[in-house]
Amino acid sequence: MTYPQRYTVTTALPYANGPIHIGHLAGVYVPADIYVRYLRMKNKEVAFIGGSDEHGVPITIQAKLEGVSPQDIVNKYHQIIKKSFKDFGISFDVYSRTSAKIHHETATEFFKTLYDQGEFVEKTIEQLYDAEARMFLADRYVQGRCPKCTYEEAYGDQCENCGSSLSPTELIEPKSVLSGAKPVLRKTKHWYLPLDKYENWLKDWIVKGKKGEWKPNVFGQCSSWINDGLRARAVTRDLDWGVPVPVDGAEGKVLYVWFDAPIGYISATKEMTTDWEKWWKSKDSKLVHFIGKDNIVFHCIIFPSMLKAEGSYILPDNVPANEFMNLEGNKISTSKNWAVWLHEYLKDFPGQQDVLRYVLTSNAPETKDNDFTWKDFQAKNNNELVAILGNFINRVVVLTHKYFDGQVPESDSLKSFKEFHVEEIKDRVDKALDNYKFREGLAEMMTLARAGNKYLADTEPWHLIKTDKKAVATILNNCLQISANLAILMAPFLPYTSQKVFETLNLKKSFLKWDYIGKVDLLEEGQQIIKANLLFTKVEDKEIENQVNKLTSTKNQNQKRETHFPIKEEIEFDDFLKMDIRIVKIIEAEKVPNTDKLLKLKIDLGFEQRTIISGIAHLYKPEEMIGKQASYLANLKARKIKGVESRGMILMIQESDSGLKFLSPDGEAELGSTVG
Repeated sequence: MTYPQRYTVTTALPYANGPIHIGHLAGVYVPADIYVRYLRMKNKEVAFIGGSDEHGVPITIQAKLEGVSPQDIVNKYHQIIKKSFKDFGISFDVYSRTSAKIHHETATEFFKTLYDQGEFVEKTIEQLYDAEARMFLADRYVQGRCPKCTYEEAYGDQCENCGSSLSPTELIEPKSVLSGAKPVLRKTKHWYLPLDKYENWLKDWIVKGKKGEWKPNVFGQCSSWINDGLRARAVTRDLDWGVPVPVDGAEGKVLYVWFDAPIGYISATKEMTTDWEKWWKSKDSKLVHFIGKDNIVFHCIIFPSMLKAEGSYILPDNVPANEFMNLEGNKISTSKNWAVWLHEYLKDFPGQQDVLRYVLTSNAPETKDNDFTWKDFQAKNNNELVAILGNFINRVVVLTHKYFDGQVPESDSLKSFKEFHVEEIKDRVDKALDNYKFREGLAEMMTLARAGNKYLADTEPWHLIKTDKKAVATILNNCLQISANLAILMAPFLPYTSQKVFETLNLKKSFLKWDYIGKVDLLEEGQQIIKANLLFTKVEDKEIENQVNKLTSTKNQNQKRETHFPIKEEIEFDDFLKMDIRIVKIIEAEKVPNTDKLLKLKIDLGFEQRTIISGIAHLYKPEEMIGKQASYLANLKARKIKGVESRGMILMIQESDSGLKFLSPDGEAELGSTVG
């Protein structure tokens, strides 16, 4: 494979409306960090670009929920995200933000360039408008019933219940999230990028040019979009938070977040260096976007079309998008707090960054959605990291100190070392990482650790020392050299563990290069190593139980929240006064024949008796009803039910999790007395 010398590697910009969770890590940031560390070890020039996406409706919605300004929200979460990445070891060269001045300037300049070149189409459209809030409503500011699954709280862009993509005008009984009012259609002007103009070019570049190079999930989604026909897409929207549209007649409009966010990669590079153009405009640079599958279209079709339209930028060489990581069988959800948050993990498992990196990489959702479970986390740590990798290196170091005072013993044979096939393992890891198969690369690294463990167990130096110390010296020399090779080979995957092994073996820092893998003399004979410290510790059942209980508590809270009954439409006080609610006593009760839920009740108002039908037979037996006092809506229009005239209605408390309960007075009340 021919390698360029310079790589521009970007990661999807997370919304600054919440912390980072394991879904973000597994889908984007861990694989990107592995790739970048690998490239650096191969002496490649790399710019690793990250930042927070601080515009868009999710930010403004979060601000309203917390009662603060959008700037307050992004300031809060940008710092949390940035610190979490740093503490976890994601090795960005720059981590910027789209609310920064340099980004506003860069995005404005990019828009004006395309505008001046006549790349946009201006359209006047009808859009939902909230007359009470006096503003046009972005997709997420509209809620209503999903036309496909009837979910009551679908958003204007997507139903989170069935996953269908929607437009605000498709919703049944839409309402404004801001005021609760029913929105109306009103005309507004916007600018559009005519993607259909680039359709033929995209077919040549992607459908013909990237087949076999891009991952099947990426290529398939792009081909489907292109073959279905591309349409113009708005690049502006009516909103008061974002990059203002820099043209006359665009007051109160900002750049659409999908347009402004990817430009954030360019502005972040500008923040990093004045020599930014070599990363974005030189043919010697290779551009790679790490994203999740929900961003494929933006990074493979829309952003490249923007770059093509501008004319001076390089295009992405590859976009290795991953699928989604679920949690304990359910989709990760920020809004429902169904997640393992990175900042909380770092607090609960201090110093164990590499354990999470290992678990997420070994189960990476590279070709399909995968599931993270705490039991699997425990098993992978205890059975693989502790029992195989950590056990091998720890035993080698302990035995070296026990038999040779911590000095690398002399070897009289290279034959045993060659049988480990380190060069071949290195080549397989090479191939895997070059093709963005990080799970496969990690497994190959563990192949060497397993081979070392088996070699140590088979040769049994703790028995052999009694009869052949020279043979033990060769065995431990081989094992130490394997440990040194492992320290280099694991560095992209487990950087903290690699550093610990380097320190334990007194391995030269200059050896942290890919070319040194396979060397038999990384450690010199007589070289002093330090005493062993455990690389990994067992995760106990209690720790896992605590994490599972935390999730169970979250699930219970979500279920309670999701099954509440929405507040009905507002009424006037006069409407309330029209209801005549009285205290009555049930004096007779019997089941209505040929029904499951209906009871025929005779009630006493004190001054007269009436008959009503109530749908509570599945909850109460007739004999349980007699003698109970209840609240009764006396002036409800009578209607016939199963041939019986029902005059009025017993009022019940309807709870989401426990059915119906009587709404009874506190103690005995006079029959016929009013409630209000």
